[in-house]
Amino acid sequence: MKSRRSSLSQVIATGVAPVFVPAHVLRSQTAPSNKITLGVIGVGAQGTHDMRAFLNHEDVRVTAVCDVNAKNIERAQGIIAERYGGADVKVYRDFRELNRDKSIDAVLMALPVHWHSIPSTDAILNGKHIYHEKPMGMSMVESKHVRAAVKKTGVVFQFGTQQRSDMKFRWACELARNGRLGKLKEIQVGVPGGKIGPDFPEQPVPEHVDWERWVGPAPMTSFNVDKLKRDNHENITNFSLGMSSCWGIHHLDIAQWGNGTDDTGPISVEGEATYPDKGGCDAVLTWKMRFEYANAAPITFVNEKNMDIGHGTRFIGESGWVHVLRGNIKASDDAILRDPANKDGTMPIKLIASVEHTRNFIDAIKTKQRAICDIETAVRSDTLPQLTAMALKAKRKLLWDPTAETFTNDEAANALMNARPFRGQWNLPEIGA
Repeated sequence: MKSRRSSLSQVIATGVAPVFVPAHVLRSQTAPSNKITLGVIGVGAQGTHDMRAFLNHEDVRVTAVCDVNAKNIERAQGIIAERYGGADVKVYRDFRELNRDKSIDAVLMALPVHWHSIPSTDAILNGKHIYHEKPMGMSMVESKHVRAAVKKTGVVFQFGTQQRSDMKFRWACELARNGRLGKLKEIQVGVPGGKIGPDFPEQPVPEHVDWERWVGPAPMTSFNVDKLKRDNHENITNFSLGMSSCWGIHHLDIAQWGNGTDDTGPISVEGEATYPDKGGCDAVLTWKMRFEYANAAPITFVNEKNMDIGHGTRFIGESGWVHVLRGNIKASDDAILRDPANKDGTMPIKLIASVEHTRNFIDAIKTKQRAICDIETAVRSDTLPQLTAMALKAKRKLLWDPTAETFTNDEAANALMNARPFRGQWNLPEIGA
């Protein structure tokens, strides 16, 4: 009899899933022809969370999963089988094979950050609508490459900045955009800082993990099981830009929304930071950043509690402020929130309302409209953490041209936008003419 580990390894190695209940036994009230078929690339912590949200929609069918960790695959299969009562879900080892499966309409990409741009671009070029977990990637070049692919194919793109599908965040942004706080003077953004991690001593690679593929385009590094944990690999520069990007993108995106700058960006960025002096986590630890805009409020961006700035996004106007974070919204005066004229959706400037982020994505596919966090919004918001990383590398103030999306007369800074070197066979897929 095969061991459990051997069975798991076979699933990954061959791409053959165990026997399941036939699909015809499992039909729901939504006809199969009306369902959006979804493939999931990456079923770790975030991918599983997102997949569960998609499984709640009767007009969506998760038909394929891809991961290089057999235990992740096994867990995902169990979740899918529980939802559908069994399922003939396909298992892929290589995301390129999943992306070429013509039976799949859309793809959820929820891999570690160093993998974001390559499989997403490949999915888009194969005509798949894409739910692209944040951040966009490891460089500005990667962000622009994904955008170019979306523009070429016309697929629906949804960024994983799900706070735009939260009423409290939309409400705070509407208050700011409608002048209910007076003229905006400043926006403050605070997110969790980095961490000092363990040393990650080398360990044998277990059978259920394809470590070569997990590292993929990043520089090769020795295996340690703790590197698989999101809280660790998002704080290692081989795999991420750190918390200023992974957490920063969420609240910086809200700052952009409330600032009315979704179609533009700052004109300068400067700041300072500290980094761990020990351990295996080497990404930014603490930071203070300042973004200046030509025709909008400046943004102060820090790790939370730095400069007495708390977690979330605070819009500060001449007559009051509103502070929003997940599950909470408060104002300098409770009357601002109690005023019936200030309720969300009642003010002259009404922002797009989305009740749930994966639902918004599916509806956009069906109606052939833009998702609430479309590719232009995604790239513009993601530019801020990218600029943070580049300014910290340059160690000086940088002048940014948001129209040309380049640094002004600054060859050294523009060189920082170049794509990181990719390892081995991996590179950004060619888009072509």
